[in-house]
Amino acid sequence: MITFASDNVAGAAPEILEALTRANQGSAMPYGNDAITQRLEGRFREIFECDCTVLPVATGTAANVLSLSLLSPAFGAIYCHAGAHIHVDECGAPEFFTGGAKLVPLAGAGGKLEVAGLEAAIAGVGNVHSVQPAAISLTQASEAGTLYGLDEIAAIAELAKRHGLGLHMDGARFANALVGLDCSPAEATWKAGVQALSFGATKNGALGAEAVVVFEPELARDLPYLRKRGGHLFSKMRFLSAQLDAYLEGDLWLRNAAHANRLAARLSAGLCALPGASLSYPVEANEIFIRLPDAVADGLEAAGFGFYRWNPTLGELRMVTAFNSREEDVEALIATARRVAGLAAE
Repeated sequence: MITFASDNVAGAAPEILEALTRANQGSAMPYGNDAITQRLEGRFREIFECDCTVLPVATGTAANVLSLSLLSPAFGAIYCHAGAHIHVDECGAPEFFTGGAKLVPLAGAGGKLEVAGLEAAIAGVGNVHSVQPAAISLTQASEAGTLYGLDEIAAIAELAKRHGLGLHMDGARFANALVGLDCSPAEATWKAGVQALSFGATKNGALGAEAVVVFEPELARDLPYLRKRGGHLFSKMRFLSAQLDAYLEGDLWLRNAAHANRLAARLSAGLCALPGASLSYPVEANEIFIRLPDAVADGLEAAGFGFYRWNPTLGELRMVTAFNSREEDVEALIATARRVAGLAAE
């Protein structure tokens, strides 16, 4: 099967596997006291152009919940999109790790939070009977594959600052978003007002590594203890850090993301040319949400192509390209869809 169900189906980038092999040579001090981990923070500081704090973790959920634990007390309210990963796909981990903070899911076009919706939802300040507004979490790229523009991030950040709220960014596909926005990591985060970032790597070529990046030193004070308490202080931390180190080396992370984004644009263009096809959202990173006739979807599956039937009632499919997706597989899927739809080959 050739599957476009998710970028999680992809293996690891060869450069990252080679880095792990190198890290496996000899011995190294444990718990992040190895040379690779020690230099990693400097690499992140160079990329983000600031004195950020960086702690490697193994999963995106860990990165999200540790970040949110810095921003919200147990009695806090965390505002997020109704489709956000922290709300839909993390099994109550944010509530558990914050000690009981309440996620407040909000609607928003294209998978994105909107200032007006946030403004209307923020309530209860000083009321002992209500959870207290504490933080906003936005996802970049969003769960709909769309991107917050820098002006949109800045507007949400301004609202957060005005209300005394923290601002977190779930960057599971942060590299894909950067490529789509054509901006620097600093411009997409702290310069726009983001305080804590869940920096994703697993979906874009890592074997299993993410990072919590905090842009305010005082905010990060308790982070090492929260990571230890949460079970993500690895004794052999060098194997997490080696992945991130190789991921950033020579802009591998951006090259991988650019490849995935380019193939997503090609795949969506080819499918949108079919009769009855329509996109649910603009394709701005590496995710495609598209409505196709049932006969076309059935024909693609019969031919061995995999994807998610995201919303069967609407005939909506989700297809995701990855850092190692092959152009010939994209072209084969498009050609098969055209054949099933009864169109002549180009």
